[in-house]
Amino acid sequence: MKAPIALFTYNRPWHTQQTVEALLNNAETKDSDLIVFSDGEKDSLSSPKVDDVRQYLKTIEGFKSVRIVEREENIGLAQSIIFGVTEVVNEYGRIIVLEDDLLTSPYFLKYMNDGLKLYQDDERVISLHGYSYPIENLPETFFLKGADCWGWATWKQEWSLFEPDGKKLLAQLKQRNLMDRFDFFGAFDYSGMLKGQIEGKNDSWAIRWYASALLHSKFTLYPGQPLVHNTGNDGSGRHCSAIDTFDTVLALDPVLVGEIAIEEHQGALAQFGHFLRLAKPGIVARIIRKAKSLKNRGIH
Repeated sequence: MKAPIALFTYNRPWHTQQTVEALLNNAETKDSDLIVFSDGEKDSLSSPKVDDVRQYLKTIEGFKSVRIVEREENIGLAQSIIFGVTEVVNEYGRIIVLEDDLLTSPYFLKYMNDGLKLYQDDERVISLHGYSYPIENLPETFFLKGADCWGWATWKQEWSLFEPDGKKLLAQLKQRNLMDRFDFFGAFDYSGMLKGQIEGKNDSWAIRWYASALLHSKFTLYPGQPLVHNTGNDGSGRHCSAIDTFDTVLALDPVLVGEIAIEEHQGALAQFGHFLRLAKPGIVARIIRKAKSLKNRGIH
């Protein structure tokens, strides 16, 4: 059986449609259950677009089944994902997660389902990730410690390790001398993002997922060729600039998931750090500014 796909939407009908249409190009779609979580409007300005998204969702075909969960109130992206992922893994035992601004390769679902099957009994692996930075000469697949958020999959047991309390996570990272590794050895200010979440300056669930995985010394599988492209860095949110730093060209061939050493790939770790350092000028400020904007406006 194929893993269920959870799609999280809010008020971006065009982005949502593009995400669904890309999924329909996957051969596994017809055998996959789609569960869509549609957050409620935050105010009268967002109401028409939320309605547009929901009208579109009712037209979706091509999946094994389609279930739409319409929230009556706006609970925000973080709570929507935390509640939704928990609900789905409790029912199915595993999950593939997408947000409404992620385009997938036609081989995305195969990679995810193959990985979920291969590593389902290996407690060292917490998740599979579909996005990879636009870096050349990465291996077919590789492991890094931690977890990520742009097209991913996990199991019920591994999701149970998610710690929602940012204060607790930060204290443990400091106590175990993991702050430097958490920041990719100074390449990116992830600790600043976690502190911002604690202070209420952003509402990132992803930074807490990453910290939770790292603290448990868990590994995430990455593809050498990106299977996900993020369309949300297009300036569609207020008070944030368009960002093309993370743009990718989707893999044109399947990414083969096979037996590899479950250990942190030092070459990929170094390349990720190098990429983040080159992208660093202004990028952190823009991402934090965007996170604040999305939190204030309820945009997902």
